[in-house]
Order: sequence, then structure tokens, then C-alpha cells
Amino acid sequence: MKTSTFNAEDYAAVLFDMDGVLTKTAKVHATCWKKMFDEYLRRYSDQNNIPFEPFSIEKDYKQFVDGKPRYVGVRSFLESRSIVLPEKSDDNKDSIQSLGDRKNQLIHDVLTTDGVEVYQDTLKFIRHIKQKGLSMALVTSSRNCDAIINAAGLGDLFEIRVDGNVALDLGLTGKPAPDIFIEAAKRVGVAPDKAVVVEDAISGVQAGVQGGFGLVIGLDRVNDSESLVKAGAHLVVSDLTTIIP
Repeated sequence: MKTSTFNAEDYAAVLFDMDGVLTKTAKVHATCWKKMFDEYLRRYSDQNNIPFEPFSIEKDYKQFVDGKPRYVGVRSFLESRSIVLPEKSDDNKDSIQSLGDRKNQLIHDVLTTDGVEVYQDTLKFIRHIKQKGLSMALVTSSRNCDAIINAAGLGDLFEIRVDGNVALDLGLTGKPAPDIFIEAAKRVGVAPDKAVVVEDAISGVQAGVQGGFGLVIGLDRVNDSESLVKAGAHLVVSDLTTIIP
């Protein structure tokens, strides 16, 4: 793993991604993306008389979908397969929006039935930085941020949240663009070079690097530190408690 150091005294704020960093929802998202895309790809293969090529969590999810806004993820993956769909459709035909909405419904079904687990190493790290007096914000492309955080019992943990709804309202470009992280830094009142970004997604790490943040921590939850290093992470760890003194 790539090694650097984290010294709380060098920074004024830490900006946390949600899925895969704070909540154990990254695998749930990946599973729901696969279910939705495989449903569509079977229809597509039947309609065009071509072999069915399923969506790959290991390759397609990480490269085209992970960390991106919902409709951007749909569009990005379809482009990788040279599939063109309209943004919207009023006649029940497949569209970027209808596929994204189907994935969103699958997520809500899981939240309703299974709830949300939390990564304990992240909670310990949060307690550490709060003791050091650093500010915090939750930064996510998800438009289900409040529902996920409340389901996890963490509704009071982050006063500042910059999520997919904020991005939509402000016209911010999603990851790998740094816009939502820069907005979060602005809201906590610190310059990017005095803030830390904690991300598990390639697109999120790229966003932190492009935004000029002082430290970009790649959190390797899937034993693929190489991808986070290639994305530009300054520090890669598999457990945030390993960088608590």
C-alpha cells in the first residue's frame, strides 16, 4: 500500500465520502447496479439478437459507476457498451432516467428491509479528529444521503452534508470533478489545501486530487490498493484506525 502520514495538526477539516467509507452500502449499491443493468442487458440482447454480456461488479462498477451521480453512472456504463438511450422517455421505453430510477428503487427496497451497517474504524477515526478539533463534512454523490444516514442511526453526526441533491440544486458536476468537495470545504470554512478527503472510490480519489486537497486518503475496502494509488491517492489504508496515533 502507498504510505504517507496523517497528522491532525496539519489540517483543519476532514471530508468523508459515505458509501464504503462510513456506511457498508458500497456492496449494496454494486449489487443493485448489477441487478438493474443485467435486467436491461438481457432485454437489449434479446431485442438485438446478440449474446448477453452481464454487468461486472469487478470491472464495470469500479470503472464506470462507483462514486458517480446516478444518471452519470448509467450513461457512463452504457457508453462503454456503445449503447445510446434517450435521457427520458414518456412511453415506458428504456431511458437513462428510467434505468437510474430502477436502481434507486432497488436501493430503497434494501434500506427498508435490511437497514444500514456502519464501519467502526471510521467512527473511531471520527472521534479522534473531533478530539483534535477538526471540522467535518459528509460528501456523497448519492441523493439518498439522508435516508441512508438516518437508517444507520447517524442522523446527528454530520451537520454539513453535500450530497447529490445539493449538487443538483447548485448545478455542480459530479465526481471525478472536484466540485462537491470544494463546496463542502467552503461550507466548513477551510481552503482545500487544509482539508483531508477520505474516499474509497476511484472517481472520488480523482476528485480530491483535482481539487488540490491537502491529503487524499484512499480507503481500500476491496483489496485493490493499486487502483487508488493510480487514481492519485496520497495515502492508502485498509483501516482508518491504523493512522490514529
